[in-house]
Amino acid sequence: MIPLKRLGAILTASATLMSLGSVAKAQSTDPDRWLTPTMIDARASMFMPSLNYLTFQHMDQMFATRAVTKGTETWELPEKPMSLDGDYTILGETYDLEGALERTQANALLVLKDGAIVYEHYRNGSGPDTRFLTFSVAKSYTSTLIGFALEDGLIDSLDDKVTKYLPEMEGSGYDGPTVRDVLRMRSGVDWEEHYEFGSETQLTQVHDNSLVAYRYRWCDYAANESKPGAHAPDAAFNYATLDTSVLGCIVERVTGRTGAEYMSEKLWQPMGAEYDAYWIMDGPENVGREFFGAGLASTARDHARFGQMFLQDGMANGKQVVPAAWVREATVPDDGYEPTEPGSPVGYQYQWWTDARSDVFMALGLHHQFIRVDPTNRIVIVKISHTTEPVGRDQENEELFAQITARLTQ
Repeated sequence: MIPLKRLGAILTASATLMSLGSVAKAQSTDPDRWLTPTMIDARASMFMPSLNYLTFQHMDQMFATRAVTKGTETWELPEKPMSLDGDYTILGETYDLEGALERTQANALLVLKDGAIVYEHYRNGSGPDTRFLTFSVAKSYTSTLIGFALEDGLIDSLDDKVTKYLPEMEGSGYDGPTVRDVLRMRSGVDWEEHYEFGSETQLTQVHDNSLVAYRYRWCDYAANESKPGAHAPDAAFNYATLDTSVLGCIVERVTGRTGAEYMSEKLWQPMGAEYDAYWIMDGPENVGREFFGAGLASTARDHARFGQMFLQDGMANGKQVVPAAWVREATVPDDGYEPTEPGSPVGYQYQWWTDARSDVFMALGLHHQFIRVDPTNRIVIVKISHTTEPVGRDQENEELFAQITARLTQ
């Protein structure tokens, strides 16, 4: 595959991309609508710092999508408002709550305590029905789909090799690791997850070719271009969005359905989601796949339901939705797997981040998106942000969360 340069080269390539037969036929009503220079430009520019507060709210206008449809019954979360007013200290500076949210570039903050909404606030034109793209928060959902497939007997064992379910991965970097290795981001595949959009990093090349230009799928890259890395499978943690894409393709293969369909049937409807969600795609409808590693758009309330369900060992809306054994296995670190490396404050289980100092576990996304589950204090915090930097501002958010927790538990 020839990697695309950033914006200028992407736009130059658009005429060629529109001539590719398998892609050009993607939309029967308007085959080129996702491949115009304007649309390619929009996808390339989605992280623009001055506008990402808005683009993160409207990804369905830039990407082909698949809907995760809700059911007829909604899990009604009780509302018991509590004041979170007061001073907050963020990196040594003092703010009121609104100032702290501005300082941490929040679009939304929703807090559950004991299963009830105690605080809910939306900013920058968003609201309860806004479906935000929350990037790698999606990984925790994709992991849950693997759990369902295991429970349904469609995956025999997490210790099966990836190639048992995706034989096209033979000869690639994924010829060797098990499903469990991939869940733990210990596939051993050669991958560098550097968020330097505008550069020539490996992640940027796949991002540009797949998500921006719709030239190939993430799993195409895994099957055709991935190679073994310096470490054997299970030997070392290496965060890789490519791993999660492979998990999603396993779900597709063993269920014979799209990820969105399976998620709707097994999770979204039984959980009692209030709104449809959607996955952004790495290509138009007839060739694209859900971007399983970072492409789910949902409301803050439905993210909160997902977090509360995991806090309740898989119970939602009065019924067991996710097997309790899977919740524990996915979120409680095994001996030797936490922290991710010596001295790190975090661990990683099955596509959930863990806190090496407590029983907190989190779904985290680029540009500082959080579903933070605190079993000891019975608190779920959903924070949706639009930070200028893609990573690197975890401390200020942890300080905010600690002070919110203190107010709710004093």
